Amino acid sequence: MRPDLNITLLDSLNKRINFLNEASSALALNVKTVHARAEDGAKMPELREKFDFVLSRAVAEIPVLSEWTLPFAKVGGFSVMYKGPGAGAELETAGNALRILKGKAKLIPRKTGWGERVLVVIEKTDKTPAKYPRKAGTAEKNPL
Repeated sequence: MRPDLNITLLDSLNKRINFLNEASSALALNVKTVHARAEDGAKMPELREKFDFVLSRAVAEIPVLSEWTLPFAKVGGFSVMYKGPGAGAELETAGNALRILKGKAKLIPRKTGWGERVLVVIEKTDKTPAKYPRKAGTAEKNPL
């Protein structure tokens, strides 16, 4: 429907990347896939600070997910996280991470057939310091 969009999908599991390649080919989608952890992909010059929007599902708490996603967004771009009803409380714990990673957040609540969902929209206000994201496993063990 939108051949003008360039979409990049990143996943750490090659099995999912293979599925995404097959599905996008069958649907004739303009999609590029990258097999990498977010912590590694965000260090790649061709991916770092290159995207208008970085979309993610609720795979981690907001401080951790911010560290994984904001390095991919351009300054002025957005990290959009699909979260459940606890997103407001999570966001309260994310202030330090957002300050360090250069993001400003707002919540957009939505009612769905599956209950309340929230989009956490983080605007990237400046370049993310080069040391982020930290090596794999660090953000989860020691959130910002």
